[in-house]
Order: sequence, then structure tokens, then C-alpha cells
Amino acid sequence: MTELAKRYGGSLYELAAEESLTESILQELALAESSCKQEPEYLRLLQIPSIPKRERCELLDKAFEGMHPYVVNFLKILCEEDLLGELTGCLDAYRERYNEDHGILEATVTSAVPLTAEERANLLAKLQAKTGKTISLTEKVDPSILGGLRLDLAGERLDGTVLRRLELLRDDIANVVL
Repeated sequence: MTELAKRYGGSLYELAAEESLTESILQELALAESSCKQEPEYLRLLQIPSIPKRERCELLDKAFEGMHPYVVNFLKILCEEDLLGELTGCLDAYRERYNEDHGILEATVTSAVPLTAEERANLLAKLQAKTGKTISLTEKVDPSILGGLRLDLAGERLDGTVLRRLELLRDDIANVVL
């Protein structure tokens, strides 16, 4: 995430916080970002310098009609400043501030097979007890890890996978001096 994205996303968050709209703006901003990712040609169209900025902003008005004016105007500002490429970073910065203010910690768990409902609930309970925060859990399945779990939490990786244990064992064997 660039400094520009932090600045713009943070500014939108501050505006939304003043109006107690942080959650709804987060949802709408995420929807707008997702829409732009799904239609990369539309995003490229909005970045063509030969199309006047006024016309590009009108396209945004039509495409995102019904969304909160803060979101639409934010997109128009990014368009006018030729910063639509920073939209994902702005969303990340906004979400970071939102999570911080609401005591939410994002975590990603990777397992060889999908977690059962009971395993997911146990993991969430342990993480919430350990951190004292609400956990937003993203699950990934990667059969190559063979078994166990890999957890990415607050910039830290906890790797208890069979694949990692095999890698460590291989390193130990390779470093044996006879």
C-alpha cells in the first residue's frame, strides 16, 4: 500500500467516522473495488487521458448510482487525480483503520482440507481469547501442505503444517556432520 493510498483511504475513513458511517462506507467501497476488479476494461477506460475528466466522472456517477455520495465522490476524486489504480490500496487503508477502531484482527488460516464448523469455532475461540480482539478469519485450502495449519495473524506466520515440519527435518539432516 502506497503512502497516497494510506492518505486517501485514511481521509475517507475520517470523514465516514465523523458521520458514523464507517461500516456502510466500507461495504460500498469494497463493492466498488470488487466491481472495478471484475471489469478491468472499465477501469482502463476511466484512465484514458483523451477522455475528458468530466466525462469519466459522469461514467462513475452512472455506474455507481445508488451508492453513498461519499463513495461516488471519492471515486471521482481518484479519477480526477489519475489515482484509480490506487483504489485497492485505499480500500486496504480504510479497512485497516476500521479494524483498528473496532478491535478486529484479520487472520488467514491455510489447511490441507476445509475446516469443519467445529474446528473453525475452536480456532476462532482460541484466537479471540489469546488476542482479546474479534477475529475476521479467511480460510484457504492448499493440499500441498499435507496436514496441519498455517496461520497468518497480525503480520506473523505460525506454521504447524506437515510440509514445514518435513522442510525442517530435511534441513536438520542436511546439516548433520559425520
